[in-house]
Amino acid sequence: MEEQVIRLLEQRQFSQLRELLKEMEPFDIAAMLEEMPEEQLPLLFRILPKELAADTFVEMDSDTQELLIHSFSDRELKTVMDQIYLDDAVDIIEEMPANVVKRILRHAEPETRMQINRLLQYPEDSAGSLMTIEFVDLRKDMTVQDAFTRIRRTGVNKETIYTCYVMDQNRMLLGLVSVKTLLLSNYEDVIEDIMETNVIYATTLEDQEAVADTFAKYDLMALPVVDMEHRLVGIITFDDVMDVMQEEATEDIEKMAAIMPSDRPYMKVGVWDTYKNRIPWLLFLMLSATFTSMILTHFETALAVVPALTVFIPMLMGTGGNAGGQTSVTIIRGLSLNEIEYRDMPAVIWKELRVAACCGVTLAVVCFFKVILLDRKNPMTALVVSAAVLVTVCVAKLVGCVLPVLAKRIGFDPAVMASPFITTIVDAVSLLIYFAIASLVFGL
Repeated sequence: MEEQVIRLLEQRQFSQLRELLKEMEPFDIAAMLEEMPEEQLPLLFRILPKELAADTFVEMDSDTQELLIHSFSDRELKTVMDQIYLDDAVDIIEEMPANVVKRILRHAEPETRMQINRLLQYPEDSAGSLMTIEFVDLRKDMTVQDAFTRIRRTGVNKETIYTCYVMDQNRMLLGLVSVKTLLLSNYEDVIEDIMETNVIYATTLEDQEAVADTFAKYDLMALPVVDMEHRLVGIITFDDVMDVMQEEATEDIEKMAAIMPSDRPYMKVGVWDTYKNRIPWLLFLMLSATFTSMILTHFETALAVVPALTVFIPMLMGTGGNAGGQTSVTIIRGLSLNEIEYRDMPAVIWKELRVAACCGVTLAVVCFFKVILLDRKNPMTALVVSAAVLVTVCVAKLVGCVLPVLAKRIGFDPAVMASPFITTIVDAVSLLIYFAIASLVFGL
């Protein structure tokens, strides 16, 4: 498809190119334009029909959007911004440099500019920053016929018309009614009699992750947003929540890998920015490993007396880290899905201890015979190593289940307590366990 577009562009077959692009989805067009040479990008964008151009512009990454904005005339910029929904306009503005933002706002309609500025005042990652104010509102004393008339008159520029929200004269949220309900009702029916009054809603300051959980829990397509006085100020649609879910999942994955989160695609992040995202945790984890070195130094004499103990240190530390990592990932996932609460900690600990005992015994038995048969060590050494494995697995799983729950309890992201952090703690603890058992058995 891209080769065909380039060929038509080089042959200046603009009408054919326009018809070809009209058959494509905005996301696919945006992905293709992002791969085009910069000098051809403005021309290709201008070939698109007005509405398709606006939808495509929303799907582009911020760098491509900024490049296009610089190439737009004032009239073109105003046309594009007038065509896109308000929440998308706010998302674009948040990613732009100050000079570009000033230009966008300068050419926006006064009412639109006021609405954009109001949305920008909400905290980042809150429901207020995520919502759109473009929705269909009805009055409770309207008939179904009145409702259809209002939908036809105002619904053209709304982001969704499937769910309509019922308010009073003070914009207090009273209920909602779906288009399906309207279609199945008589024209003479009054909205108050057919609307749903048990409405699930979010507040403007609610965290976007909580909003995403609400969508997933109740299988919603849209969610009303109210202010502190219960006045309806906007709605959040499913497409915006899908973006939030992707962002939150990516952020958790990066934190679990000990990387500072980034909201830009991998190929768009430079080497220097990637370095800055990774180096803080690497430095912290490297310096925290000092405890491991101190433990080894403290037991240096013991290692000299029984040098065979040194061989099994990597296996012991690796087994402990793996056991703790397994548990922490499972618990973090449960916390993110609200399957685990702080009050569940005793039950979680009891379950993980039983799992740890089963895993630890299995690993210890296999380790005992491995040390004797494969490593050719004496039974006492095998006993020390296998006992250390058993205790280490139990402690590692305990640490892996407790730390994420405590982190969430005190307000930290549980994802931070993932494998790298857990492994660093377990490494030190496993060595202490190992040498404590060795000292007891060998009298060191």
